[in-house]
Amino acid sequence: MRSIDLLHLGLGQVICAWEVDGVIVDPGPQSCEETLLAALDGDAPKALLLTHIHFDHAGAAGALVRRWPDLPVFVHERGARHIASPERLVASAARLYGGEEGLRNTWGEVVPVPEENIRVLRGGETELGFRVAYTPGHASHHVCYFHEESGTAFVGDMAGVHVPESDLTLAPTPPPDIDVDAWEHSLDTIAEWGPERLALTHFGPVDDPPHQLNAVSNALHEQARLAAEHDMEGFMAAMHERIVERVRREDVAPLEQAAPLDHLFLGLDRWRGRQG
Repeated sequence: MRSIDLLHLGLGQVICAWEVDGVIVDPGPQSCEETLLAALDGDAPKALLLTHIHFDHAGAAGALVRRWPDLPVFVHERGARHIASPERLVASAARLYGGEEGLRNTWGEVVPVPEENIRVLRGGETELGFRVAYTPGHASHHVCYFHEESGTAFVGDMAGVHVPESDLTLAPTPPPDIDVDAWEHSLDTIAEWGPERLALTHFGPVDDPPHQLNAVSNALHEQARLAAEHDMEGFMAAMHERIVERVRREDVAPLEQAAPLDHLFLGLDRWRGRQG
């Protein structure tokens, strides 16, 4: 098992892909495709396992299938149609990045995944040595994977954003479908596996799963409180101050690139609106 730092926009410790016996969990965005290919050294993956279809995790999937037409792509049933026909996903995400040009500059090309390559998950399966659990909260189509042989849970965004050598965790809460209550239930699901370690996309391995799961739960509720008390500008200022106080200077940019502060507010604000 290894993590591959994708050096998103030239910056380390923002996004990593995971490789386990030729299987890639969350290949990252297409803008980082060449970095991933260099790490694979020409070897075709056996499969792609997607925790969810946000571009920082799954944006390269279609481009990799274009390169290797027999490559299977595992994804939750709620995300499958959007990787096969990504037009609505692109239009929605472009609003966060100042249009499609900004989206391309950040994440690269969005290539559809042919339906014949898609393997639909619902949760409860075992695929390629990984147990699959449906884990909504960050996204309604999020799944996590437990690799029983290594004792590692590949948790996508569910265990938070955490820069190595820091004690600060952020809960990534972008729009459109953050659900705080569902997130808590999903953390319980991950804990029930009893993993020896967590594999985070943002960023790297964590060897104390109970501590990390508790940290992201605390962060989620604290950020929800701040979003209720402030407008976007006030929320971003409060979060930035917290980050600067808690992490090394060189870790501020990777953390805020992995979890843009305006996106954190927008997702929580939308969730609060759904609560009535």
